Amino acid sequence: MLVVAAAGLLTRMLIAANLPGPADVRIFHGFAKAIMRHGPIRIYEQPLPGLPVYNHPPLAGWLLLGLNELEELGIPFGTLIRSPASIADFFCALLVFEIVRRRRSVGTALACGIGVAVSPVLIATSGYHGNTDAVAITFALAAAHLLVDRKAPLAAGVAAALSISVKFIPVVVLPALFLVALRAGRPALVRFCAGFAALTALVWGPVLMTVPQNLRENVLEYAGGGHRLWGLVRFAELFGLPEPAIAYIEGDGHFLFVLACMAAGAWLALLRPARLPAVVAVTMGLLLLLSTASALQYLTWAAAGLFVIGFWEGAAYGCLLGLTAVLGYQGRSAVRWSETVLHLGEAGWVLLAACLAVGIRKILAGPPGTPPENPDGRVPVTAPRTARPADSVVN
Repeated sequence: MLVVAAAGLLTRMLIAANLPGPADVRIFHGFAKAIMRHGPIRIYEQPLPGLPVYNHPPLAGWLLLGLNELEELGIPFGTLIRSPASIADFFCALLVFEIVRRRRSVGTALACGIGVAVSPVLIATSGYHGNTDAVAITFALAAAHLLVDRKAPLAAGVAAALSISVKFIPVVVLPALFLVALRAGRPALVRFCAGFAALTALVWGPVLMTVPQNLRENVLEYAGGGHRLWGLVRFAELFGLPEPAIAYIEGDGHFLFVLACMAAGAWLALLRPARLPAVVAVTMGLLLLLSTASALQYLTWAAAGLFVIGFWEGAAYGCLLGLTAVLGYQGRSAVRWSETVLHLGEAGWVLLAACLAVGIRKILAGPPGTPPENPDGRVPVTAPRTARPADSVVN
């Protein structure tokens, strides 16, 4: 497993070192230079001529500051900016292997871990595009694994805080994580909250105290770009919905979809706390399914998690959406999709919906109710390490 994960990392880094990447590489380079001038805290209040709004959480700023320092040593920034996502995929492959190994056979776990390492969509979005989506997803899955499989709520809280500090999208899984920590008993909840609060205060505190309004507008209220290439907004245009309705979905209405994802994740976690990694995977997939924003790197959100649901779900998604990403990046712009890419995206959206339906069914499979309680009254949330449980959530 380690060898294949390393080969996947090498493949991504070779792509990063030899291909220029999309416009985001130049944009992040501009962000890094601006952060060098203004710092990772004051960057939120600075006008950035020629650059889009800086909508990244505070930890991303410190990351860009470090990458800029490495560039001064002679390492091309285009390679550096795609390294975090590529390295995250390496660890995510090992993480998915470990999550699945605890629930099914070693062979199935190996297939799922390898699937992440060689996933076409992840190779395209991490090795060619970069961005921080893969890093955030890896930390979110790690938080679930640490909480229910490793009995390490303190580390799980830190991982959860890291996930939203590098990219805010995993905020949708926080209710599920906190609910499972609560059900694990007061000591686990206290440790989880302590880890989460400490890291959040360290990373977010200085920005919240210095430029709270700019942080809220740029990061917390960011609704994505206005391109209508994927999912709900794409189908809304195809079916001729009125422009005011589509504009509402893209604007204030998108918060309703975020709340729906949070509610779905919390509900699944409440019913099946021991299956938290799969719940996190489904919740992030739902966020992509209901997203009113369109970007090829967003396809990362569901790619690794679907292998937690099942090998064939992850493989089907990775291949179809990998083709979508590759053809999309070959076009004039990553946000100007050809008709072929648009149709592949439509098919990919339908496939994602089907995979998530299967995932929810697998999570809810088995006897209804909650896991049996321990003698001290606490609900155990650690998944059993049996070879083939009858109600497993993975293939």
